[in-house]
Amino acid sequence: MGTMQGIMARDYRKYVTLWIIFICTVFFMPGTSSLGELEEHILDLHAGDSNMGLAHCPTNWIMKSYFEDPKALDDSHFQDFKKRKVYPCLCKETVSRTLKLELSGLGRRLIGEGSHRQLSSSIKIKLNKKSRVNLLSYSCKVIVIEILPRGIFADQFELQHLFERGALGDIAVFGDTDLELPTVRSNNTVVEIHMDVDPTSLSGDEDALEINLHIPLHVRYPPLDESGYVTAVFGEPDILVGFSFSIGGLRPDRSCMSILIDRDSAEPRHSPVTWAVPSGIQMHASIVSVVTFLSAAFSAVVIILATIFYSGNMSSKSSKQS
Repeated sequence: MGTMQGIMARDYRKYVTLWIIFICTVFFMPGTSSLGELEEHILDLHAGDSNMGLAHCPTNWIMKSYFEDPKALDDSHFQDFKKRKVYPCLCKETVSRTLKLELSGLGRRLIGEGSHRQLSSSIKIKLNKKSRVNLLSYSCKVIVIEILPRGIFADQFELQHLFERGALGDIAVFGDTDLELPTVRSNNTVVEIHMDVDPTSLSGDEDALEINLHIPLHVRYPPLDESGYVTAVFGEPDILVGFSFSIGGLRPDRSCMSILIDRDSAEPRHSPVTWAVPSGIQMHASIVSVVTFLSAAFSAVVIILATIFYSGNMSSKSSKQS
């Protein structure tokens, strides 16, 4: 009797185990399929040609590849660069609608006096509650590409101090950094800043994220101008938002970008910031050159006459002594 009960107990445990395995299989199979569909949907982010591949998309600094070959930073070259490196990596329209971020304000001004100033930018990004929830699944960062006018360059030592104090995110300076180079031979300087966006930092009914940037600047001596001043114009920066996503390490992180401001757009949405840099006046330079030449010539004549007079006196003294 005891043997029969033991056999029945083992069979009961076997049936219960099989039922548990069956229920778990049925329960988790849809979830696995759903996860796979979600992964494929999220990782297929790019609006560009899929044949280009993600290897062409910048993984860190966007401007690094531009300056791998020394070249002038003019509008045509930069526009062509963005067509090859940035536009193919833009997010698909469906992703852009899901992660809807809009630029709601951009304020820019120069702070300070003299040849050392700061370019201050206040960037306001609007996002609704739904976007904040969707962003929790992504790593998000704001990318600012500031192309400085020729003859203006960023103070790398001060930038390093700002970075160490946590006043700025990741910073890189590309292009011309040689202070001794004259303006006529200089190239543009580009400052690229990456700022992480944390949607959880917003609370309550806040629907805007504000980012404040201060870029310390120096100016070289500009070439001569009849007005006595050379105007340096700071156009709009390129402002992008980079998104990256991965699921449980199953695949490498995929990323895409969304453009908030394109400095090559047809019409700038904000008035440019200007800096009137003092320069020499051509007429004054000519006068200074003439006066300098006459002074040098007069000094040379005086030195020659003094030498002759001194030599004559020495000869007279020698004759008298003999």
